[in-house]
Amino acid sequence: MAIKSFETPKVSSKNTVDKSSLKVSTYMRKKLQVFHPQQTLNEVIDILISKNISGGPVVNEKNELLGIISEGDCLKQVSDSRYHNMPEAEKKVEDYMTKSVKTIEGDTSIFDAVNMFLTERKRRFPIIENGKLVGQISQREVLKAVVKIKQQYYQ
Repeated sequence: MAIKSFETPKVSSKNTVDKSSLKVSTYMRKKLQVFHPQQTLNEVIDILISKNISGGPVVNEKNELLGIISEGDCLKQVSDSRYHNMPEAEKKVEDYMTKSVKTIEGDTSIFDAVNMFLTERKRRFPIIENGKLVGQISQREVLKAVVKIKQQYYQ
């Protein structure tokens, strides 16, 4: 069996890393499925399933972040209905969404975002600018960013 030589990666001829390419705003998702407080959980469940997503931000008419609704939040409603032996009522997003949401700034470094994901144990962070929702960064987008940075700056 041959022994592979492990060498330190060589920085590409660019020699310097473009700092803007390390920001969350470069890799955040801007086109988001958003939800509204008065939507029913049944509508949310249908959207989550049809779009194959696990949750999304809840905003008001001014696109200000109010919370996050997730599959887990929807499951709580299903559990509550069954536990109380009541027919499923038209419960609203505002009754089940997570209201205390940790956000991240667009100029945050990708590597600082990695640490936030590890310490906060969240799948996604909304990105707010001037009080408005402008995007979202997920663990998957961060992984894609790291691969792209590695390909761009290392041989």
